[in-house]
Order: sequence, then structure tokens, then C-alpha cells
Amino acid sequence: MKQLLANNPFILMEGAIVERLRRPGQVHLHDTLLNAPLIYDPEAGAIMGDVYRQYMDVAQRAGLPILVLTPTWRADKARVAASGVSDTINIDAVAFMRDLRDAAPYRDTVVKIGGLIGCRNDCYRPEEALSASEAERFHAWQIKQLVAGEVDFLIAETLPNVQEALGIAKAMAATGVPYIISFVISRDGRVLDGSGLEEAIELIDSATQSPPLGYMINCAYPSFLCPEEQPKAVFNRLIGYQANASSLDHCDLDNADELHADDIAEWGQLMLTLNDTYGVKILGGCCGTGVEHLQYLVDKMKG
Repeated sequence: MKQLLANNPFILMEGAIVERLRRPGQVHLHDTLLNAPLIYDPEAGAIMGDVYRQYMDVAQRAGLPILVLTPTWRADKARVAASGVSDTINIDAVAFMRDLRDAAPYRDTVVKIGGLIGCRNDCYRPEEALSASEAERFHAWQIKQLVAGEVDFLIAETLPNVQEALGIAKAMAATGVPYIISFVISRDGRVLDGSGLEEAIELIDSATQSPPLGYMINCAYPSFLCPEEQPKAVFNRLIGYQANASSLDHCDLDNADELHADDIAEWGQLMLTLNDTYGVKILGGCCGTGVEHLQYLVDKMKG
């Protein structure tokens, strides 16, 4: 992973998965585990696998590496135990992703599989977050399961609170596996708990024995970063952005019955500016995005 980042100025990341499964109504998402249990259903698993393959195909045609993530955002120990689903679901999800990669003409140097976790509670309510010590204990089980499945890297996404992010980072650092921490931000470019990105990055970098490979933002429109107002030091460590397709606030998107998306060209140009001007290497999509968003990035990228 370190070599991948060092050698590639432009790396793709998957677009939306859960939203693309939820909206057409082709599959039933679990009440708490969302898309994770689909790996045990041959028909539903094939539908989900096709979504991943579409993103991998975009990267392959463009000759670009891509990061894809296990469908385990909500598969923490508490939710898995309460669901009655197999307690090996995280390990099995890694195997599902490896099978997808191995069944298609991809190589592990081109497609990297990330073990995905999320925060304990509501990702848009930073006041519900765990403390650093609570988070380190709570998330350790799932992190160890993903490592046992042999992921290429670990990633925690949609984190609204820096203290819970710190605890997660400590638990991930203890495994020796490369990892990424990804925050959700408001439209003023700050983590939802009010922390500045530079402050958040410095805290986690200084408090972990093995700091993250880098930091990302996800589940926010690209303009929310306000890159021209960020301290320059932020871009020494901000390596990726998985952007929503809509510029609506999180609360509006979360409660919407219909999918919202702004103009792809506007979205794409904002994303490409993050790469061209600010050196953000990893670009992908979050809520509301699809293959067309990744294809736009590929078609319009420079060099």
C-alpha cells in the first residue's frame, strides 16, 4: 500500500455500494448490518458483486489501480452478536471480495481490498461517539477479524468525532496492517465535532505508535472541504476523498426518499481539482454516485 501511494499520483476508489443496492429494491438490506449478510445469499451476492465489478472495470480499462472495501461498515461485534448472523461475517466478507477479484482479470497490484469499519453510533451525531479508550476496546474485535481475513489495508470511514477516530487508529495500529482514517465533515471543512482537520490529523499522528498511511474525507460533497482555506499542512496527510454526489447537507440526504445528485461535471471538476491542485491521490464516490462518476474522473484526468 505504501508503494502504491508513492508510485501513483491518481488512484480510483469505489463509488456508492449500499445506496445502489437500496434504491432499486432488488435486494433486502439487513436492518443493522446493511449489505454485509448479502455475501451469504447467492442471488443477492451476485447483484452486489456486479456493482463492485463495474467499478473495477472502470479502473482496469483506464489502467489505474483501485481500492475496493469490504461490505462491513456496520458489522461490529455488538451488531453481529445481536443479529444472529455468523460471527465470522467479517472474515467471510474479505473472502467474498477476494473471490470477486480473483474471478475477474484483475491483479492484487491493481485492486486492493480494504477492511471497512464505521463508528459505533450515528455517523452524523458526533455527540454519540465513543471516547478514545472505549473505541479502542469496542472496535478491536472487528479489526482483528478483518486482519484475519487478510485484507490489504484497514479503513474506518464516516467518522464524525476525532476521539473515536483516535481509539480506532490505536486499535488498527496495533495490528501492523496499513490503515486509513476517513472523517465526515460539514460544509465549513471541519470534522462534525467541530475539530479542524489539521488539529485532528496532528492529534492522531502524534498519539499512535504507527500513524495512518493517510487521511481521507468521505460522505461529503467535494466543495465541503473548502481546500483553499485549509492549512497547507493538511494536504501533506490528506490522501483521499470519497465524495457524495449531492451538495445537500447530511441531514437532508439521510432523510430523503429520493436520490439526490448534482451535475456530474461540476462534481468531477471539483474532485479533479483536489488531485491536480492539492495532490489528493485517491478519488472515489460515496452516496449518490455510480459508475458514471468514476468514468468522468477517468475521462477528464490530466496525464
